[in-house]
Amino acid sequence: MTKNNKDQTGTPELPFTAAGMQAWKSYDAAEGDYTGSCLPFGLLRSMNSPDPIQIMQSPNYVALLYEQNTWFHVIPINKPHREGEATWFGDSVGKWDGDTFVVDTINFNGRTRLDTIGHPHSDAMHVIERFTRTDAGHIAYEVTIDDPKYYTKPWSNTRTFTIRPDWEIMEYSCEENNKDLYEGRVKVPKN
Repeated sequence: MTKNNKDQTGTPELPFTAAGMQAWKSYDAAEGDYTGSCLPFGLLRSMNSPDPIQIMQSPNYVALLYEQNTWFHVIPINKPHREGEATWFGDSVGKWDGDTFVVDTINFNGRTRLDTIGHPHSDAMHVIERFTRTDAGHIAYEVTIDDPKYYTKPWSNTRTFTIRPDWEIMEYSCEENNKDLYEGRVKVPKN
């Protein structure tokens, strides 16, 4: 599946809180973006990557396989959220609402950005994604961000994914050992 960003629509100006605006204005990728240290992109930056995504489905799970750094995201269907440590991709649960697959994600660690230009989010972010197969070749995608620490109100974005059964995702590898970052041997990116 590929993304058609020219069809993307959404909130023209993000409704930042003071803390969100500060996080946005203070971001400088040249000062050490976390992805340069081979750390996980996180859910929304992976969804916003220009690289392909493959969707795998079973009766109990949907998995998104991202070509970008060969990340994956497994979504249990009709199960409650887990308790536990916050993660890069958050804790997702999915359910079917008619022909639309709705994914509810919470429990983010707050260490990622929403996209490659650095729009911020906090650990309080709550994401709702809606995937609707509109025809044999397309999936409508809507994402709603609710992050009361960084945004004054929820906001949404929509786009259309093009289904490409003639493509296969490829291996994409970042070779650094991420524990080196936290043990002080690699420069820590500024948030």
